[in-house]
Amino acid sequence: MQRPFVCDTTYSHEDFTQNALPKADYEECIFDHCLFHGGFLDNQNFMDCRFIECDFTNTNVKHTNFTHCSFEDCKMVGVSFEDCNPTLFSPDFKACNLTMASFYGLTTKNLIFNGCTLVETDFTEADLTGVLFENSNLERAVFQQTILDKGDFRTAENFAINPEQNKLVKTHFSRKNLLGLLKKYDIVVT
Repeated sequence: MQRPFVCDTTYSHEDFTQNALPKADYEECIFDHCLFHGGFLDNQNFMDCRFIECDFTNTNVKHTNFTHCSFEDCKMVGVSFEDCNPTLFSPDFKACNLTMASFYGLTTKNLIFNGCTLVETDFTEADLTGVLFENSNLERAVFQQTILDKGDFRTAENFAINPEQNKLVKTHFSRKNLLGLLKKYDIVVT
């Protein structure tokens, strides 16, 4: 059965919590102030789409493609991104709340988090080569066996990364946030 193809369509203030977004291939669509929370967004294909101030809290995104998609001011609490199709996973996040989201085991290059809240977000065993955490809060975020090569933490806050348990080749840090690499030692730096 051929999936519908939806292009250049804007969805504004739609509630997809009771009636799920129809299964389709969405390209260059805009989703503005839409509600998906607790619903099913599984097995969807999104390419070059923008999501603006949408609520994805605890949304099922199993086998969903987010190819070159941008998320702006979205609430994405508890979303398990490791369930997405990893092949073309390439979103950008700006001013999003990704508290308790999970990127467990994902391999994605050059992921961008700009001004995001990533409290208790799980990055265990992920390959985040080239990741940018610009002005983002990483309080209690989990980095365990995570590849962070060439990543940029210069403006990130509140992170704790154990250099002995993560890969940090040519990863960028500022002098002021180097303490995030020393927290495991429980030392006092003045």
